[in-house]
Amino acid sequence: MKNTSIFQSLLQPAARNRRQFLADAGMGFLAAAGLSQLPGNSAAAQGAGQPLTDTIPVKLYPLDHPSERAPAKVPAPLDPAKRIGFALVGLGHLTLEELLPAFGQCKYAKPVALVSGDAAKAKQVAAQYGIKSTSVYSYQNFDTIRNNPEVQVVYIVLPNSMHEEFTVRSAQAGKHVLCEKPMANTSAEAQRMIDACEKAGRKLMIAYRIQYEPKNAFVKELVRNKTHGKVRVMEMFNAQNIANNGQWRLDKKLAGGGALPDIGIYCLNTARYLTGEEPEWVMGSVYNTPGDERFRQVEESVLWQMRFPSGILVNAATSYSVHQSRRYRCLADNGAWFGLDPAFAYHGLQLEMSQAKEQYDWKQAPEIPEQNQFALEMDHMAWCVLHNKEPYTPGAEGLQDHRIMEAIYQSAREGKPITLKTPQKPDAFRGTPPPKDA
Repeated sequence: MKNTSIFQSLLQPAARNRRQFLADAGMGFLAAAGLSQLPGNSAAAQGAGQPLTDTIPVKLYPLDHPSERAPAKVPAPLDPAKRIGFALVGLGHLTLEELLPAFGQCKYAKPVALVSGDAAKAKQVAAQYGIKSTSVYSYQNFDTIRNNPEVQVVYIVLPNSMHEEFTVRSAQAGKHVLCEKPMANTSAEAQRMIDACEKAGRKLMIAYRIQYEPKNAFVKELVRNKTHGKVRVMEMFNAQNIANNGQWRLDKKLAGGGALPDIGIYCLNTARYLTGEEPEWVMGSVYNTPGDERFRQVEESVLWQMRFPSGILVNAATSYSVHQSRRYRCLADNGAWFGLDPAFAYHGLQLEMSQAKEQYDWKQAPEIPEQNQFALEMDHMAWCVLHNKEPYTPGAEGLQDHRIMEAIYQSAREGKPITLKTPQKPDAFRGTPPPKDA
């Protein structure tokens, strides 16, 4: 049956510069501090824990011979009236180019509100996605979102320095929070975000899309199950050549740092995800090219190493000044290596493996159907609200990355390894894993 959802028929809106929203960003943290704590809204409470029996796929007869690969499951989205409503805060590149289009592939989530400092842009985007004009907010009147029962989750897609303020304001307005990575500018800010959501009884999830993506999950199983023996070394690299156009990522007050918290965090967080462990020590080095105006405030390139309790060594690097390259490789002791190239990108991830067979090395590219990473991520948050579960990547997961990044910076300053406290249990900072059939 043809899906006639409005979200799948909409054209992707063009992205625009975010400087205006920074200029217009509103009332501020102090205004939010006086808001009283609200209980959970009725829509979320009614959906929590209910069985989702209406998401059973329609059965179709097979088109291919049984020897061929099994077909993908027929989409079976939840009735739109029962899906979890998201408000998106910030209408920059990520929201317009990725998040709003991704709702067309969501099973449990839908967009119901927008928040922007550009009223004309917000009005245009709302019309494109069928969002009510009364559900468009500015940064100044954001707190009135507490009166909108359609909004159950606020997705914060703002410069890093604004994550704490809008997480606190969202929680105090009685809304759950999905926040882009990095979680904040500092570990202290991240801890305050966690405290605010706990005080308000709201869920907090950090948008680590890699941990919801099936190709990375496949690699995780190879690592943890020792399918090709014990992984000894991981090599990870994430780089891009950033434009010198006044963007907020080059402003330390807004971004907190440069390449490391923006794109290097993918290497850091993915290594932790694949192993299920936390590093015992880190050793880092930072470099800025003299005279490059882009890096007057933030770092250009970072190289670092980590050792995990199982003995796995990670060699990682990130840069803001070289041609785009996103990849990682896990090297095992039983005649194999495997990983993704490209990795970390929004689309087009590719698995690759090499195995020793007799006197030959066989290079393979296992094919796992691509799924929209943002749809998977938002659906997990919606599923957790529906079932009252802690998200797989909660605030504690984001806080841990900040602690490790701060240790990497410290190591670079002091020129020596920094020892870290290492929890003994696996997945120490993660919540409920995404169900395979969700």
